[in-house]
Parts: sequence; C-alpha cells; structure tokens
Amino acid sequence: MMKKIRIEQVKSGIGRTERQKLTLQALGLKRMHHTIEVVGTPQILGMIAKVDHLVKVEEV
Repeated sequence: MMKKIRIEQVKSGIGRTERQKLTLQALGLKRMHHTIEVVGTPQILGMIAKVDHLVKVEEV
C-alpha cells in the first residue's frame, strides 16, 4: 500500500527553469507555503525529486 505524503512549497518558482515551474504546477502547488496531500506513487516521487530544493516533504 502506498503511503500518503504532505508536500509544502517553501521556495518560490520565480527565476527557476520552465520545467521546474511546470513540475510545481503538475504537483498542484500554487503559491508559497501551499500544502497538498497526495499518495506517494512513483510518478509523484519522481516529480518531487526534480524540485526537492523548492519543497518540504513529510509522511502523513
């Protein structure tokens, strides 16, 4: 069973590459300190790895 994870955007996407901005958007993060809860699928974990310097991740 996949675990739920909580993702919070802690740094801005301004000045980042277009790919990183699109990854934040695909994760559902809209602004600074916006938090979402998602199931930790391999696709989600891959997206988190691309923007790990912009987000904070914790298990729920």
